[in-house]
Amino acid sequence: QVQLVESGGGLVQAGGSLSLACAGSGRTFSNYAMAWFRQAPGNEREFVAAIMWSGGRTSYADAVKGRFTISRDNAQNTVYLQMNSLTPEDTAVYYCAAGRGSIWSQLPRYDYWGQGTQVTVSS
Repeated sequence: QVQLVESGGGLVQAGGSLSLACAGSGRTFSNYAMAWFRQAPGNEREFVAAIMWSGGRTSYADAVKGRFTISRDNAQNTVYLQMNSLTPEDTAVYYCAAGRGSIWSQLPRYDYWGQGTQVTVSS
């Protein structure tokens, strides 16, 4: 049974930083894309960043480029999202997802999802 478990959310002031982690279990993720999506109240779930488990290629949404960094630790089967220069507009529930192939921001093609972790940025 595949599980993705997020951790690291919380409350931070604008301009601050947070780091999220997503621990995967139940299978190997070679040839998988690992991604972070987020959903704010009243909004659709949107793409944030993705990384290919093999090779480490990355992709970012324009709204987070230069502020967020996605990375992975193969040995720990964990994906990270380092978030810097946070603004209130980054407030959302952040979800980790996994799916086969170079699917990047294609939300419907992700097969596995975590339960989400709340990130709140105060002004």
